[in-house]
Amino acid sequence: MSDNKTKIYSILLAGGTGTRLWPVSRELYPKQLVSFIGKDSLVQSTVKRLSPVLDTENIRVVCGAEHFHEIARHIKEIGVSPQGKILCEPCGRNTAPAILLAVLTILKHEPDAILFVFPADHVIRDVGEFQNRLKSAAMLADRDLIVTFGIKPGYPETGYGYIEGDKKLSHEALTVKRFVEKPDIKTAEQYIAAGNFFWNSGMFAFKASVIRQEFKAFHPEMLEQMEALLSESDSVTKADYEKLEDISIDYAIMEKTEKGVILPSDFGWSDIGSWKSLYDFLPKDNNSNVIDGDVIAKDTKHCFIMGRERLIAANHLENIVIVETPDSVFVSDIDNSRDVKAIVSELKEGGRKEYRKHKTVHHPWGSFTLLEEKNGTETARLVIDSGSAFQTRTEGITHFFVIRGSGTVLCDNQSRILKSGESATFAEKLSVTIKSSADEPLHIIRIRIYSTLS
Repeated sequence: MSDNKTKIYSILLAGGTGTRLWPVSRELYPKQLVSFIGKDSLVQSTVKRLSPVLDTENIRVVCGAEHFHEIARHIKEIGVSPQGKILCEPCGRNTAPAILLAVLTILKHEPDAILFVFPADHVIRDVGEFQNRLKSAAMLADRDLIVTFGIKPGYPETGYGYIEGDKKLSHEALTVKRFVEKPDIKTAEQYIAAGNFFWNSGMFAFKASVIRQEFKAFHPEMLEQMEALLSESDSVTKADYEKLEDISIDYAIMEKTEKGVILPSDFGWSDIGSWKSLYDFLPKDNNSNVIDGDVIAKDTKHCFIMGRERLIAANHLENIVIVETPDSVFVSDIDNSRDVKAIVSELKEGGRKEYRKHKTVHHPWGSFTLLEEKNGTETARLVIDSGSAFQTRTEGITHFFVIRGSGTVLCDNQSRILKSGESATFAEKLSVTIKSSADEPLHIIRIRIYSTLS
């Protein structure tokens, strides 16, 4: 690839909420954390396909602060230590600030390096070909070029931006003639016919020093602001970060630089931007259905049906999306399934919690699942990881029932051991800590009674 002395880092962009994949993807559990294909989440799949070409110890994940613990948990599950690898943005400011944050953080410890940038929520079918392209991209980047992976279009897609290629270079690369916005269908067909237009994948390779020079040339104010923010530490405040311009790397750098090149790529890429794109990507059964979960489908074809917890029975359907979660069900015709984004906006405006989180929410100590909430009573299931502690302030009458495992309850400087089948009750507002044993997780049902019915 490049000189052995040149370190290579991978920057994974894990921001965003993936509203077009609601109700599975939500604000607190965006699509990069979801397992749509196989058992791995999208961020786990992104990390795994880098090896062995790129060292997974040299990844840096840029994400929102609210997703830090989940990102850490996901990459730890696949054997990669999260220590020092996650960079938190206090608020989202688009891809240019996110990439610059990672670039400058890496430059503080490395005089120069080749950096790859990958969205953490995309999918790739042909990993072998993808890894071959990584090698070519590294060699191009080592020549001080800024590489963008251009996907050879298989059909006239109107949901992607395009890049027009120009003069031929080594490694099949082309100089960039122009970036173009998402086209209408007629324009997209013309791009396909021309043969030198490529889908904009949002994946890049460049030297850290080169991209910094381009920021200095085209966005010096952002560079100065970010360098000032990172001069003291690697963490920044929301108030300061909000002052950065909200702009994509395409608008900020790629459309202006003279160092940009396209690396034509054909490795089965998709950004999974909607239920339709996920349906298009996945293999179909004999009736052209994609079915996942406990589903009975009769006289049904060209459908995407995903169940999480309940049985779904579908009869005489065609070109329909059905997605079930414990608290929501989405039903749409496939072609208009992107419109779910408008539904999420309506949920948000109405103050509905379903746009933001699932019934199960993961925390550093374990998980919380809301089972029922009505008539002044809340029932929840807590799973406290081995050796972890859950802290809460009791309200109303609070019962804790241990259904599996054992642990210690601490309150008012007193402690007691709770085992499976035992319970503890508190009838006033108190600070309570429940610690699981080191041997196994502690499973608890918590019932809060806020008021009594008359």
